[in-house]
Amino acid sequence: MEAALVKETALIESILYLETEPLDEAGLARISGLAKETVEAALEVLAFRYSQEVSGVELSRISGGIIVSPKKEYWETLKERYGKKNEGRLSRAAMETLSIIAYSQPITRSEIESIRGVQADTMIRLLLEKELIRETGKKDVPGKPVQFGTTKEFLRLFRLESIADLPKLNESEAERFAVEKQG
Repeated sequence: MEAALVKETALIESILYLETEPLDEAGLARISGLAKETVEAALEVLAFRYSQEVSGVELSRISGGIIVSPKKEYWETLKERYGKKNEGRLSRAAMETLSIIAYSQPITRSEIESIRGVQADTMIRLLLEKELIRETGKKDVPGKPVQFGTTKEFLRLFRLESIADLPKLNESEAERFAVEKQG
């Protein structure tokens, strides 16, 4: 590695260490004052360095940005202690509601309740407070009910780059999460 890129790579690594939110290449370039190409080269160096067996961290793409995170193989051991500290564990009902929203978004409260078979107001309020879901708009049907979808915080909590990275559902699970289209 050329001597100049050593300092740039160290700078990018320092920024990633200090940032709590994922940053894309443009954000890293803006903060560091480096050209985007230099940032990309530094990220390649870091990705290679972190891929070595002696490293316990890796570069992860989450919600379109990059963060330094523990390697997946160590996360199971670490997440109990180092998972989102203020997060508190989600109850089974909250996880079920969150799953329905993640797989069926955008989705209304009544559609969630139709799938779950119980009222969802409390779970929706909890997930909104934890910023795992947000209002995404209103459905174009009589009454214009609010629709919900997941947030960047959801992606970060579950270590996903995008909603497309959710585990695939089998046929019976897909049927369970299907929303009957009103209209």
